[in-house]
Amino acid sequence: MTEHFPIQVLRQISDTLAQLRGREVRDAVMRSDLRQLKIELADGSVVLVAMGADEAGEGRLEVDVVRMPRLHRHWQRRAAGGC
Repeated sequence: MTEHFPIQVLRQISDTLAQLRGREVRDAVMRSDLRQLKIELADGSVVLVAMGADEAGEGRLEVDVVRMPRLHRHWQRRAAGGC
């Protein structure tokens, strides 16, 4: 199945993925129906690349980057008496 996507969408995805250049990948899992790729990075961030359809049935390609908060440092400072 070949999908065609607007060049603007592909540029946005390219820009998002370029931000990840040089970062260490811990794990990558492709969903069994091949519609989603989940990439876990060493810093705890997760990248989801998914293909789906919008309300009109048109193909949609999405990339989401979820960055994990740095709670560990916060708790270390609080334990040491800092804020």
